[in-house]
Amino acid sequence: MTPARDSLSVGTAELSRRAENTSVLAEANGTTVSSADIAQDAGGLGWSIHTQPTLPPQIEHPEEPEGNRIRHVLHFGEPKSLRTYTPTQAALTRASGVLLWTADGRPLYDFTSGVLVANLGHYPRTWTRKWFALMGWPVPAEAGSADSNTTSQGEWWPSAASGPRPGIVPGNAEEFGLAVPLTAYNAMTAVEAHAVQALVQLLQSRPGGRRLEQVLWAASGSEAIQKALWAALAFQRDRPMILATRYGFHGKKGLAQAVTGCETDPERDPRVRFISFPMEECRDVRQRDQFFDPTPYERELQQVLHQFGRKIGTLITEPYLGGGGSFHPPKAYLQLLQRFCRENDILFILDEVQSNFGRTGSLFAFETYGLEPDIVVLGKGLGNGVPVAAAAGRADVFAALNYGDASDTYSAHPLGCAAVLATISEYQSRDVLAAMRPVSEQIEAGLVALREYPFVAAVRGEKGGMVWGVEMQDYDGRSASEWANAFVLAAYRGSGAKQPGVHLLGPLAKKVVRIAPPLVITAEQAQQALQILHLGARTLLHQKCLPCS
Repeated sequence: MTPARDSLSVGTAELSRRAENTSVLAEANGTTVSSADIAQDAGGLGWSIHTQPTLPPQIEHPEEPEGNRIRHVLHFGEPKSLRTYTPTQAALTRASGVLLWTADGRPLYDFTSGVLVANLGHYPRTWTRKWFALMGWPVPAEAGSADSNTTSQGEWWPSAASGPRPGIVPGNAEEFGLAVPLTAYNAMTAVEAHAVQALVQLLQSRPGGRRLEQVLWAASGSEAIQKALWAALAFQRDRPMILATRYGFHGKKGLAQAVTGCETDPERDPRVRFISFPMEECRDVRQRDQFFDPTPYERELQQVLHQFGRKIGTLITEPYLGGGGSFHPPKAYLQLLQRFCRENDILFILDEVQSNFGRTGSLFAFETYGLEPDIVVLGKGLGNGVPVAAAAGRADVFAALNYGDASDTYSAHPLGCAAVLATISEYQSRDVLAAMRPVSEQIEAGLVALREYPFVAAVRGEKGGMVWGVEMQDYDGRSASEWANAFVLAAYRGSGAKQPGVHLLGPLAKKVVRIAPPLVITAEQAQQALQILHLGARTLLHQKCLPCS
């Protein structure tokens, strides 16, 4: 992906000027503003708002130009529901002990502890060193030592020479580190504003991302799904029914669980109706270019519409069934769902928690499948291992939620926002996907070759992507599930305790082994891993008894 404008360092002075001069800043009478007033201004921030949200009055404070800039960005980039109403909306950049510092350098005694989180204070020296050591990270050196870690804001362990940010908090004997706060509940941070700008600009720069106008943060994929559904239900309160594709996986909590699986699973929600997902048509990669007949699926959608009419307000699907067994549908199927939604004024939610950032061969699956969702849900690869997720979508839909309706302790936490910025920066600084594609072809060829073993039924996945499912079948008196679990174990063991193995997870749908290495795997690494998988398959075929754990 070619770097365009630098999304990570938008001009502070220019944005501060806009924040001070724009006509949409709240007046003393507390009036709200509509998108007709903000379209031009939002474009100046690097993205556009095309819908018609009603925004609350914007908060600003005198003599806080940098804080007002941060508040200005997040006023347009996040819905108000992400926070309970707090009239200060403090914009924070650093924390140490019991103190916080605003973006304009003013110290604040923290009488919130990040909503009762930082019981030991922010970055206590002993706790921080133990945390780093347990994670296997380089432990921050003592202040003044030759190998002391430094940042643009000063030493990690500030000394008396560090200026107004104290290393020893008055009244305390313990010393504290100085860094971006780990928790900022109901406040705002500079890294959060940068992450919102970078993410929305990135999404809108991709084909199909036009409707993605704001970011509703969450700490996990299932929480982001739940927030997306909350917003959809609030947007059209007289249309409470949700259509969900059968055997999809969206999470294990609340509404996310309710739209997961099928009708016969426990804890069903009467507002959810499941619709068919093409599975037989995409059971193996050999079917990719075969003719797809959408007629049965069109007929089913019309039947559901005839039965429930305008009670249906939302449709949610994964681009491919992940936990349901790695079924990757024809593009025409997902485009049919979107067309049905557009024709009937139904919100279209695409769950990309598993697929985002390259798994389908494009940066986002909505590009791969030619879609333009109203809301896309991101997670997993978004933070590259750091817990963070987000629903990105139409500002008018998110505006239906009120203050606090989607707030929680860790949404928009600075650690997650920093991880999102780092992820975006990596994809912008080098073409990860171009390097991945030839290795994708190599891995797929190696997986398809597994079909020579009689217990392997099918291989399916994304062409040019980095996710596949290898489905096992009953053979020689053993069930598909037994073969799948034995294959996972054989891959782990490899050719011996001192030799490399392959780490796989327990089978999907009891019999499908998911293959999903990092996108940066090299051809040499892929070749060695494929050899281990084939060795494991050969070993199983010639064993009289399958190995057990």
